Amino acid sequence: MNETPKLPLPFMGAQGSISEKTLTIHHDKLYAGYVDKKNEIQKKLAELSSDDLKTANQSYSALRALKDSETFATNGAYLHEWYFANLGGDGKVTDAMSKALTAEFGSFDKFVELFSACGMAARGWVVLTFDTHDKALRIYTADAHNQGGVWGALPLLILDVYEHAYFIDTGSDRKAYIQDFMTHINWQTVEQRYQLITNK
Repeated sequence: MNETPKLPLPFMGAQGSISEKTLTIHHDKLYAGYVDKKNEIQKKLAELSSDDLKTANQSYSALRALKDSETFATNGAYLHEWYFANLGGDGKVTDAMSKALTAEFGSFDKFVELFSACGMAARGWVVLTFDTHDKALRIYTADAHNQGGVWGALPLLILDVYEHAYFIDTGSDRKAYIQDFMTHINWQTVEQRYQLITNK
């Protein structure tokens, strides 16, 4: 069973359009809810009987319903956890990440332009990943927690663009939220993820 990680203090001190009220509701209600549901679903999966497994089918069964919900809740928990963990910084990209992003996207500014545009286009998430198949940095979007993810692509930087992430503070102005998000990225955390994956 997992427990909901506490918000890191630097994240709670973020200034700008991402208010403490938004962060607290987002973390303590929405994110914590996904963690709780993930744990509940996994408990129920462990309790399925042989008879439950014998009735498994693709139209509807207890196993199918739980497995479908498991990916939604688990990705909801993981994506939120990584999202909160990559906040709390000053938005200044590290040298290593600047070089890697420039090599892939042409310049750091071009990366920001594309990543931000993806934030306007997606309904749920924007994720900078290291795609282990392509062995390259890739930006993928998702309209739901368990839709849009690419197998073998490991998350480095996660942006939540669901309205709950910004509506209290900026209303429907998602662009302002994304601009503010970019100024609060902890690039040291992103670089640590990148180094862990690539051994660079």
